[in-house]
Amino acid sequence: MSSKKSIYMNDDLEAIRAQTREYVEREIVPRAAAWEDSGVPREVLDDMGNLGFFGLRIPEEHGGIGLGALASVVFAEELGRSTYGGFTITVLVHTDLAVPYLTNFGSDEQKARWLPAMAGGQVLTAIGVTEPDAGSDVAAIRTTARREGDGYTLNGTKMFITNGGIADLVFIAARTDPDAKGSRGISIFAVEKDTPGFKASRALEKMGWHSSDTAELVLEEVWVPEENLIGEENRGFYYIMSNFQNERLAIMGQALGESQRALELTVEHVKERTAFGGPLWQKQVIRQRLARGQAEIDAGRELTYHAAWLTDQGEDAVREVSEVKAFVGEMANRVLYDCVQFHGGMGFIAETAVERMYRDIRIASIGGGATEVMLDEIAKRL
Repeated sequence: MSSKKSIYMNDDLEAIRAQTREYVEREIVPRAAAWEDSGVPREVLDDMGNLGFFGLRIPEEHGGIGLGALASVVFAEELGRSTYGGFTITVLVHTDLAVPYLTNFGSDEQKARWLPAMAGGQVLTAIGVTEPDAGSDVAAIRTTARREGDGYTLNGTKMFITNGGIADLVFIAARTDPDAKGSRGISIFAVEKDTPGFKASRALEKMGWHSSDTAELVLEEVWVPEENLIGEENRGFYYIMSNFQNERLAIMGQALGESQRALELTVEHVKERTAFGGPLWQKQVIRQRLARGQAEIDAGRELTYHAAWLTDQGEDAVREVSEVKAFVGEMANRVLYDCVQFHGGMGFIAETAVERMYRDIRIASIGGGATEVMLDEIAKRL
């Protein structure tokens, strides 16, 4: 990261950056290799909650700090520098993908009931939107919620749910009006993990993000009380579309941190690695490829921070956020490709950080809205 001061930063954001970086370097980097097999320990998440990292976006009256999208980007960027994408996404799914459904659309009673524990890490969350046949096409979801007594009964399957097997509470998108057209009949429900009929049916093995829990969730006659409906009935699609903006900014903040750290590691490597009579850094083609990568990271960071700033100003930033998701997701993949390339054979060895990061970064252009979907969102606004 450039040492030059960003126009988007202030004292609060600088403190978040410094505190997160110090915590990651002290508590995460030395320990996270073991988590690639065992998953992120709950005590680590509890510790982060106790220290206040989970409350950046939660209002002060509910135990948080009440900051905006820029805080999420800074936090995600510093987590990304850990080089362990599975750890980072475990945290971000809770703080920036799931909890905002409650902070933005929940009732006062729901906020008082759950937010303090979410801020403190006692309640870990996930978001259940994606299904086997519905990813970016949210309107195609098939999970149903039918009125029954003073609540709803949910049936369906959710796929690729990060934190799905370890979350204490999952926000489930379900179709409450089967006759409504596409997006108009979807609602969001808070479903607690011990609810009868609700289970993580299987853990999913992945190319990357090995330390994160990813599960298939099954809901079989899962009854939830009416007070677990988030916001208004049949408005869930619009809540999802709104929160996608924050999700995309956060996970691209993560991608920025990962690509920046990978490039730094690669610069260190090529300055030390000798080939053809001198360090690889002496080869102009390598210096220039890495320089181009840094220029693209810097451009992506400015685009991301600007979109987050617009969001914090209350502006409609769908086009800008879509640009961030399309540009940074692809850029990070290009940077990690070069980093592996310039590590040579070591870049293909599992003990090398860039090998793990190369696998982890592949999802950056898929999850949270594939590049192609994002480019269409931009095209609609040209």
